[in-house]
Amino acid sequence: MSRLLRRDDAPPVPARQLTATSADGARIHVEVHGQDGAPAVVLSHGWTCNTHFWAAQIRDLAVDHRVVVYDQRGHGRSPAVGRDGYSTDALADDLEAVLATALEPGERAVLAGHSMGGMTMMAASRRAGLREHAAAVLLCSTGSSRLIAESLVVPLRAGAVRTRMTRAILGARAPLGPVTPVSRRILKYGTMGAGSAPERVEICARIVHACPRAARVAWGLVLAELDLDAGVRELRVPTAVIAGTEDRLTPLVHARAIAAALPDCLGLTELAGMGHMTPVEAPEAVTAKIRELVTAYVPAGGADGVDGTAEKEDVA
Repeated sequence: MSRLLRRDDAPPVPARQLTATSADGARIHVEVHGQDGAPAVVLSHGWTCNTHFWAAQIRDLAVDHRVVVYDQRGHGRSPAVGRDGYSTDALADDLEAVLATALEPGERAVLAGHSMGGMTMMAASRRAGLREHAAAVLLCSTGSSRLIAESLVVPLRAGAVRTRMTRAILGARAPLGPVTPVSRRILKYGTMGAGSAPERVEICARIVHACPRAARVAWGLVLAELDLDAGVRELRVPTAVIAGTEDRLTPLVHARAIAAALPDCLGLTELAGMGHMTPVEAPEAVTAKIRELVTAYVPAGGADGVDGTAEKEDVA
């Protein structure tokens, strides 16, 4: 078993901790790993997760990259906000604030988002901050709309009953409580492939169960009504897509639709046997794709060339 996955490993220690201030005044916890001046990568986690979700990518990439991770509002060390502070616009605002705080003006980076983190990229696709800083994007295990209609978590045929039950799960107010053998089995069924190693299930369980209930519920209600199809069509930077073939939360139908709609799609990688938590379930594949994108699209020094664009290579 890789050192990255041993339960007694502490989360990676950041070189710097920053606070980004979003458009509505929300404070966003930001960590920077690696060396100043190295090619930059910005990682955005999904619903109920936090910066620790990217531990495998941080440990690998920080050796020769500058890795920026942040807690979505209400998650991890980013404080909760008022009831009206949870929206796709807030996701985009927060990402812009993080980019402005952690990167130099005009600096280009690879942006990778998992699940709600990928939705963050879609929500911000028209934003000046994303267009200034995104050299390329990686979307992992995500969807742009119809999340509850397409979800396979509830083992029923598609229809009104399954949709109502899925909506209830997303908005469930019951506390998750401590991690137990039963809760691990439930989490594995809903979010991971059947062959996922126990150590990886444990990592995800500890992260998800640490999410504050108020944020989990508030963001769950946002996801239930998600419609970012227009944002996909406006994501006009080179974008790669990764998804697991056993993903029940955002099944492959979402990844395939996103890949078809992206203006500059670099291809869809389907990871056989993987579920929704691809950066933890298949860390080597996700990290390798990020490295490919950096090599192909992040110019030396992180700044644009004379014509304002990085030289492209085929990484599909």
